[in-house]
Amino acid sequence: MDKHACRACRGSAGHLVLDLGQQPACDYFPRSDDPGPDPLYPLQMWLCSSCGLAQLLTDPTVPEEPRGTEPAALITQASDAVQRVASAGLLPTGGVVAEYGSPHGGSWLGLLADRGLTPADRGERPDVIVDCFGLMHAADQRAALAERAARLAPGGVLLLQYHALSTIIRCGQWNALRHGHYAYYSTTALTAMLAAVGFSPSTAWQFDLYGGTVLLAAQRDVEGHSGPDDVVRSLLADDARAGVRDPGTFSRLQRGMQAHANALRDRLAAERSAGATVLGYGAASRAVALLCQARVDHRLLPAVVDASPAKQGLRMPGTDIPVAAPAELAARRPDAVLLFVPDLLAEVRTAFPEVETEGGRWIDVESLGS
Repeated sequence: MDKHACRACRGSAGHLVLDLGQQPACDYFPRSDDPGPDPLYPLQMWLCSSCGLAQLLTDPTVPEEPRGTEPAALITQASDAVQRVASAGLLPTGGVVAEYGSPHGGSWLGLLADRGLTPADRGERPDVIVDCFGLMHAADQRAALAERAARLAPGGVLLLQYHALSTIIRCGQWNALRHGHYAYYSTTALTAMLAAVGFSPSTAWQFDLYGGTVLLAAQRDVEGHSGPDDVVRSLLADDARAGVRDPGTFSRLQRGMQAHANALRDRLAAERSAGATVLGYGAASRAVALLCQARVDHRLLPAVVDASPAKQGLRMPGTDIPVAAPAELAARRPDAVLLFVPDLLAEVRTAFPEVETEGGRWIDVESLGS
């Protein structure tokens, strides 16, 4: 393999810290009648010794993911985030905003319009740039961040939202690693990346989404802002305690991968032996590596239900498990439903009360093996 150059600082010194082996592209959902086999690709995380950015080592896949349905938890968090930023005085009335969103969907522009901001026209320099899980999808991290920094108007604020690496480590979220997601940010690494384009963080907000999500506000150094506040300093200290720059810290993710997969397979086998009907819910990218690592097929899990019409009639990558419409929950009356996205729990319990009224139960897949 050619020597890897860091996607942010271009350094070549680093460590392979997580290896999920050969995995299917988690954003390519074949038709349910496509027998496969699906192409497999290496899925590995590399930690840069220079800037500390955890990143996808290689990605030969082509993004093809069908558009999902935006979870209520994400919508609620976006509203909360905009409220907090506005309260901090960082949303100028009559200002101009540009958004770099996630290809998986969702937008903050409507919420920001309610605060008096208007979308930037082509060539117009915005006062506010919002990037909600967008930057991580750029293969060239340095170029992507530089583009955002150069575009921002003088005195403007760059808002970057990311799933914190410290959360991934602490919660054992090994299957956060996926093709198409090129960077896994610690506040420490993102601060270094921002410094390279003449920016530094001024404040931040934390949210429970995905177990721990951060929204970081950054501004140009030359514009005389007061520097990182106590929240940012606390996040940097938390990174140090979590060991985000220590390659040895990531070994718990490698160990947790097999334990998690074994626990899932054992649970499904036990349910089948007991004569129970089990379905999955949430055809999310994080479910792909877990199902493949656990060697789960339709005999153990007959279907994964998903609310997105674009995914229904397809199958989970690397398996023969079909993706079904929510009507399957009423039709099959499952004894248990494995929830692959824990943030959806409140939403699905409200949307599908028949699961529990019929005696079924929701099972957080992330809790298995922990």
